Amino acid sequence: MKLTSKILLSIAITTMVVSCDKSEEKSLFNGTDMTNWKHVGDGSFTIEDGLLKTQGGMGLLYYTPEMLGDVKIKVVYKGADKNNAGVFIRIPEEPTEAWMPVNRGYEVQIDDREDEYHKTGVLYSLTKAKATPGIPGDWNTMEITLDGGHTLVHVNGVLVTDYHEGDPVPPKKLDYEPDRGPRPFRGYFGLQNHGGDDVIYFKEVTVTPLKK
Repeated sequence: MKLTSKILLSIAITTMVVSCDKSEEKSLFNGTDMTNWKHVGDGSFTIEDGLLKTQGGMGLLYYTPEMLGDVKIKVVYKGADKNNAGVFIRIPEEPTEAWMPVNRGYEVQIDDREDEYHKTGVLYSLTKAKATPGIPGDWNTMEITLDGGHTLVHVNGVLVTDYHEGDPVPPKKLDYEPDRGPRPFRGYFGLQNHGGDDVIYFKEVTVTPLKK
């Protein structure tokens, strides 16, 4: 088989594995209140003009009804330049404070000022950004595909992270970086309010099961 044909076949197989049925897309935020969400840690989230808004921190607003397995998560967010937040995935149990998800789940970073291992769309301090498509001050769409131990992150349609559980990662250097080690294939999902003057707005939070 020619190399070009192999590449096309690989792309086709990948597309089939992670395809979604849009009719099964479920909104996790109703634009009115925080039903089915619980906050832990410092700071808070408020609702302003139908949007979730971070306020102070460090804290986490997590979705309580269920753990998420093989799904595509879509988060539409906006923040000014140098504002920090995160999307947490694969949290193994309901958190009672804000740091457990850092060390036992994964944080998909929202921050356009940091280096390649701390940029929007990476698994915080674990993966290096393949691209930097986030646009400060505009609405951005982050799509996180969880397929077993495979995590894909696209921002504005551009691939930023392609990580398989067990891929090599850099050693932990700072106390506030996450502990290294495997994460579960199913876990709770949440949104971070980072702290200080960081303000991020979330307009849309949806989840769609993967079709296999």
